[in-house]
Amino acid sequence: MKLLENEKIERELQPHPLSFMNLHILWIFLIIWGLFLAWLYHSSYWDGISDKNFLRIGATFGIWLLGLLIFGIVASLLMIRWRIFFAYLAIFAFGVFLFWLGGVMDYADILIPVYTIFIALVFAAIIELYRRSHRYLITNLRLLLKGGMIVKRERSLRYEKIADIEYSQGILGKIFGFGNIIPVTHSGFGLGGDSSFAAGGVEAEGKKTGIFGFAGGAKEVKTPRTRSYYELHGIYPFKEIKNIIEKFVQEATIAPYQREQVMLQREMVDILKELKEKEDEDTS
Repeated sequence: MKLLENEKIERELQPHPLSFMNLHILWIFLIIWGLFLAWLYHSSYWDGISDKNFLRIGATFGIWLLGLLIFGIVASLLMIRWRIFFAYLAIFAFGVFLFWLGGVMDYADILIPVYTIFIALVFAAIIELYRRSHRYLITNLRLLLKGGMIVKRERSLRYEKIADIEYSQGILGKIFGFGNIIPVTHSGFGLGGDSSFAAGGVEAEGKKTGIFGFAGGAKEVKTPRTRSYYELHGIYPFKEIKNIIEKFVQEATIAPYQREQVMLQREMVDILKELKEKEDEDTS
């Protein structure tokens, strides 16, 4: 990043490793589910399943799919992101396709847990790479925020443009000393819609829509919310960075006011000079 004239970097930051815990939960569940299936498929409970091969294979895939669907729906409702549900559905579909293509359907009770845990580890690696793609620079003149893996995004925000700042810390943030800082501009950049939904319904362009039979209906309020690369997400140490930003914002908001006062004083001096010159002309 190219700095401006007389610009100095005060802090260079990245999100705390635990700051994306909402995403980490998605792969942690897959590992737990994979380990559970590995135990279940080789336990005495599974011995009671029909000895007919196609029924046993069907039950093996059915239990696997059921867990993915239930957690996918719950996670999607809590995070209001249905892409999570479809991602879990894609994991199942891709796994079935691979097993069928390789002709190893008869070994599903062994391969499903291995495949599920492998996908979980891939998810974990992607989330970590995504976290490391974020970079935040706090300078004496502005905030420089960037992030993104495939598409790199960057935000440059001068302190005098900041109208409000929202601070938040979760339970893990309070324990480990990290948190989120969302700068809101006068134009409203940094504000998002916070919708309350009835039983998981979604709202699209003012129309109520149902998904999987759930009732729709939403009420939206504006609240500080933005992408992780447009905010200071999961920064550490939270309190120290908070004080630094507040200091720079305060200095930036005082400076324009002082400049206004100086300009007014200069105008008054110019007017007084003109009046004095006129008086001198009249007396002469």
